[in-house]
Order: sequence, then structure tokens, then C-alpha cells
Amino acid sequence: MTTQVDFHFDVMCPWAYQTSVWIRAAAGQRDLAVQWRFFSLEEVNRQPGKKHPWEREWSYGWSMLRVAALLRRRPEPDGNAAVDRFYRVAGRMLHEDGVKVHSPDGMRAVLREIGEDPALVDAATADPTTHDDVRTDHDEVVALGGFGVPTLVIHPDHTCPEPTTLFGPVVTPAPTGEEAGRLWDAVAAWRAFPHLYELRRPKTEEDWRHIQAGFSPYLNARDWQTIQTPVA
Repeated sequence: MTTQVDFHFDVMCPWAYQTSVWIRAAAGQRDLAVQWRFFSLEEVNRQPGKKHPWEREWSYGWSMLRVAALLRRRPEPDGNAAVDRFYRVAGRMLHEDGVKVHSPDGMRAVLREIGEDPALVDAATADPTTHDDVRTDHDEVVALGGFGVPTLVIHPDHTCPEPTTLFGPVVTPAPTGEEAGRLWDAVAAWRAFPHLYELRRPKTEEDWRHIQAGFSPYLNARDWQTIQTPVA
């Protein structure tokens, strides 16, 4: 039986990108169907008195998701597949190649690479209802307890009668092949313990060096500083 998984992402997040690489590999090893859903780090980390991302002419992560939202409106399964291609390439360009995809021109370059019309950037930003698409996904997962990305919402199946919302897995580099499948098995096993809230490996100085080395293309390309709102 196929397990349905909603994967909430923000293109800007290097951790979510690594997890997206993993879950594609895991889907090749296990019977998974991934639906790509949106989440806004800019909104969840918005400081009091600052504009919401939908109040800005261009907002890095939010505006990239508006382009993806326009692609997703195609009939299924084409819409989800188009978002998959979009995120796969936008994520690779930002997090591996260090390309500034978070500008309108950067988005046009992504669309060209996936064989889409670059004019979709202007169409997405001219259409106020793309705000609604992004905001709906964001609000839905926040209502389920989501506070960041990557967040997975695993649909009910024969192993678990209730949907499960999980933050993570937070891993770099992304496991591939059978290792990706084994990590999925560990994630799926979590569902048997509905009140198991957190299991965390503390990061050492060596871990931070490992992370910085892996994330260096993204760190050099970004035009923002990381702001994270604490969560309970």
C-alpha cells in the first residue's frame, strides 16, 4: 500500500533541501507518494511590526513559492510533478551551485532550465490568488503544529489510522539508495509512539564544521541573515 506524504518546504532552507533529496531517494526504495506543499520561513519568523511577505512586492522565499503555486495548478499529477521539477532545480541551483535564485531573474533561470516559460514569474506575481495558495498550505501545516521546514505530514494508512506531523529528518548529506529507505523506516516507526515528541543528537564543533562546509554554496549565495523564532 502506498504511503502518502505531504512535504512542506521553503526553497530558502538548506535543511529542507537535503531532506527533499533524501525523500526522493526513499520513494525509490519504499512505496511512497510525495506531494509538495508550501511553508514560509519569512512569515513564521516575521518580527513584530514588519510586513508580511504577501505585503511586499517581492519576498525571497514567498515569491518563489508563488511561482511554484502557479505550476501546481495544472491537473494532477502534472501539477505536483511540475513543483517537483521546480524545487529540484531551484534547490540544486541555490544550495549546491550557489546561484541567487531568489530574485525574479533567478526564478526565470530556474524556469528555463526545467523547460518552462520564464514569463510565469511575472504571471505569478501579477496574480494575487497565488498568495492564497501559499498561505493556505502554510496555515494548514501551522495548525497541525508545524513551525519550520522540513515538515512531513504522513497520511493515515494500514500502519497508522491518524495523520502524523513530523519535523525533519534533519540530515546532511542526504542518504541515498538503501540508506534512504532505512531512514524512512526509522521515520515511519516514530508513528507508533504518538507522544514521542523529540529525539535529538547534540551538535559538536566538528558537526558545525561539517554543516558549514556542506552549506557553503547557500551561505555565499543568500542575501539574508537567518532569523529563527523560538518554539516550545
